[in-house]
Amino acid sequence: MNFSKTDLQKEVIYKTSRSGGKGGQNVNKVSTKVELLFDIERSLLFSDEEKQRLTEKLQSRLNRDGYLQVMSEEERSQYLNKERAIEKLVLILTKALHQPKKRKATKPTKAMIAARLGNKRQQSAKKAARKKSFDD
Repeated sequence: MNFSKTDLQKEVIYKTSRSGGKGGQNVNKVSTKVELLFDIERSLLFSDEEKQRLTEKLQSRLNRDGYLQVMSEEERSQYLNKERAIEKLVLILTKALHQPKKRKATKPTKAMIAARLGNKRQQSAKKAARKKSFDD
């Protein structure tokens, strides 16, 4: 992954609007809500393979124009909301590009098998001791 916040900031589009929530009268006057739009297909930061993986994994987050949409309205200032939106975008992109390691199948060790069978024998003996015998 070869991208940073500053690289992403060059390729994103910001839209601002008035936000609800805390802020008192400030909420009615100032556009603090930030909507960040990022076009995966036109990005110069990712290879074709990475773009394809991002598009597949983030399909549900793309709007009808193909932009990845991230919103932030937690903070009272537009600047802080822009910062928070970029952080969210970085997190989303890194998670989508992460490829988990393939699991290598391994056989259980002889000690593990012996321990499991020993535990089964103990459980069996415990339950057998609870049974009523015909002699009673």
